[in-house]
Amino acid sequence: MTDVENALSVAERGELRRSLAATKDPYLEAIPKVELHVHIEGIISADLKWKFSQRNGQAIINPRTGQPFSSLDELRDSHDTLKPRTGNRMNNNEETLSFFEAYYGGFEVLKTQQDYYDLAMDYYEHAAAMNVRYAEIFFDPQGHTRCGTSWETMMEGFRDAQRKAEQDLNVKSAWIMCFIRDESPDSAMEHYNAALKYRDMIVGVGLDSNEADRPPSLFNEVFVRARNDGFHLTSHCDVGKTYPLEHIHQVASSIAGTGADRIDHGLNAAGDADLMKLIKDKDLGMTTCPWSYIRHQPLDEVFERIRTLFDAGIKIAIGSDDPAFMEDTWVSENLLVAKRYCGFTNQEIQKLAENAIKVSWAAEDVKRQMLQELYSLDPGR
Repeated sequence: MTDVENALSVAERGELRRSLAATKDPYLEAIPKVELHVHIEGIISADLKWKFSQRNGQAIINPRTGQPFSSLDELRDSHDTLKPRTGNRMNNNEETLSFFEAYYGGFEVLKTQQDYYDLAMDYYEHAAAMNVRYAEIFFDPQGHTRCGTSWETMMEGFRDAQRKAEQDLNVKSAWIMCFIRDESPDSAMEHYNAALKYRDMIVGVGLDSNEADRPPSLFNEVFVRARNDGFHLTSHCDVGKTYPLEHIHQVASSIAGTGADRIDHGLNAAGDADLMKLIKDKDLGMTTCPWSYIRHQPLDEVFERIRTLFDAGIKIAIGSDDPAFMEDTWVSENLLVAKRYCGFTNQEIQKLAENAIKVSWAAEDVKRQMLQELYSLDPGR
């Protein structure tokens, strides 16, 4: 039986989501949160797509039919990226293609600076409601420029929202520019050079999208350049595929000469004692997004691996990844589901929150303030 056949079904995920929505956890709600793994494009819900397309007089084309979506309800239905055409399961290849088909379709509806501002504010408002104090937000500039969007339109929209969120919502943030693996290293370098104008906003560079046959080492030149220019480095290492262990090792030890500062996903490391020791010895942070994994991996296996990494002393940080495509699960739901299935105590939740703060790339005074707030709360038992 394949991993995806052991993963939660559509109905089971829906039931779990409803159960989490009914959960009240005062301590988890109260703690100051740091989010280090969320894609701004991954919050482009069907409702936001419809809002932007209607405002801009633009049709949204269904890639499976070639025809415009006729209603918001039809567009919403298309966002269930793990809903198979027949039966109740998808294999991993079908899931990957379905997800990216919907994900990259969201780039096409963003046309104006107001669109980018509204998109970022949608995230910041969700973050503030969950007591997120600081976030490092991924964005994929190549996906926007190939749709004809200028850097100024994109970044000034983000900048205006970033300022308003800090002033009005008490949410500080920075941005991580991810290179899309499907694009060439030359394209990555071209976009890196264009991004230097916005280095006051951008704290790090990363690597995302479909990982098959696209190892981190392929982009080493731009990673070296970014490290020399003072940026932090990270990279996605997918879960449940055949290649991630070697990719995780590259990220941990060799890209840019000495390895990255953090690893995104990388859950497969839990099955390799030597790799875990390397990550622990180098004190690398790891971002982990439980809800992303239980869509195509066995639930027990996912949380056993998260627990293994935590118990090994690796600084893992829980994030939400792509809420619009993950049953509307944000960092709070991901923390709740991790607490439930890893059996984390409140003291361990405090440790998770502390780790996220420490492996963030926030200014030291921002970290101290968040740690003081965290330690002021009694975790109880």
